[in-house]
Amino acid sequence: MNQTLDRNELSEALAKNTLDDIPTPKPNAKKITGLIKQSGKITGYRLSDDTMIDKNQAIEMARQGEIAGVGIAHRKDTEYLKSIPDGTEDNNLSNLPTVSTEEMSKR
Repeated sequence: MNQTLDRNELSEALAKNTLDDIPTPKPNAKKITGLIKQSGKITGYRLSDDTMIDKNQAIEMARQGEIAGVGIAHRKDTEYLKSIPDGTEDNNLSNLPTVSTEEMSKR
């Protein structure tokens, strides 16, 4: 049997292969809607219910299925969240708006 993947399917399969864990989201899982950055680095996230959480909280929530659309990857010994490839660019974490630290401190 000869199976072929189109270019998008192959790209998605390769990208998913870079994830260490792809947790199954719970039915009420939140989505990440914004990035909190300091000096250009992601330090936290705004969720779909406007909750602001730091990176470590987000990783733990994702592991528990409380955040949808992300997997957990690592670089050296640092874990981070990464969008699960779905063929759409506009919902990738890197394309989300940055939330100002001032907005976060008002909460």
